[in-house]
Order: sequence, then structure tokens, then C-alpha cells
Amino acid sequence: MNPTDAKSPVSYPFRVSRLARKGTDLTITADADQRAGLAKAHGLLSVERFDAEIAVRPWKADGVRVKGEVFADIVQECVVTLDPLPARIAQDFEALFIPEDSRLARQEWRDGEIVIEAEGADLPEPFSGDTIDLGAVAEEFFALAIDPYPRKKGTEIASKAESATDEKKVGPLYEGLKKLRGEG
Repeated sequence: MNPTDAKSPVSYPFRVSRLARKGTDLTITADADQRAGLAKAHGLLSVERFDAEIAVRPWKADGVRVKGEVFADIVQECVVTLDPLPARIAQDFEALFIPEDSRLARQEWRDGEIVIEAEGADLPEPFSGDTIDLGAVAEEFFALAIDPYPRKKGTEIASKAESATDEKKVGPLYEGLKKLRGEG
């Protein structure tokens, strides 16, 4: 999802051209329709609460640093029992944005290759125009915090190997193997 042009259920377009030198702080609180949209978009049974506290600050000459935290109460479906499973999300995030035409938007090339450090900071994300959708930024980090395989405490998925050993050992192949081993 590209936060600069996405239509998020919690969309909050922010004009960076009006950003004060000291920056600004804001809070996004999703209403019932927005929470229903988030639940549908992310395959959740429901989103009971979604809040994002965001600090927007100027970065270098023409960039923007977005830093904050997403808080949410969600209900997922247990992958084993299919029962509703409540979960709480508290996810910190940080992202850098630069205008497309900024000199900072150019990739650094070394010997014809792009150098990316796996544990290094993310590269700034270019945006067009003068607006960044802060709701989409918060939603992106909300989505990353959702457990993709939620399980109720104490439940396990039986593996195929365990169920195969429980099956009766019969059939022409099994009988042939017994004869080869001298068991039959």
C-alpha cells in the first residue's frame, strides 16, 4: 500500500506544504464505519478500537518524518478452532517521505548496484504532490502487527505425520515391505 495515494478506510490526507518548522502532533481515531472497513480489508472479525498518535516533523531540506504508535483492539478467528480471538495491538512506527523531485529521492548506486542494508533504516518513500495520507501510513503498520496465524491458547494443529502413524498399516505395499524386511 502506498501511503501517498492509497484510499485507506482511515484516510487522513495531510498537506506537507503547511507543515510548521516545529512540526505537528495529531491523533486519528477511527469511527464505527472506518473500523468496519479495516476489519473487511484485513480479514478480521471486527476492529473494536483503532487509534494512531502521530508526530509529523520536517526532515532535512524538503522531507517529512512521520513517527507514532498505533493502538487497536481486534477480534480474529482462531486458525484451529475458528473461535473468535481478541487481540491487542500497540505498534510503534517511523517513516520518511521525500518529494519525487527531491535530490534525496535519487538511489545511491555503487558499481552499478543498489546497496541496501538488511538491518539498516528504510529508504525514504517518495511522494507526489504535497499530500501524504497519514491514515494509510498508520494502517500499514497496523497490518504488519496483526498475527497472521492466531491460535487460542492450548490449541494445536495435528501434523500429517502424526495422523499417518495412527492409520492402520494395510495394503499391498505395506505387505510387500514386511516381506522384504523379513517380518511377515
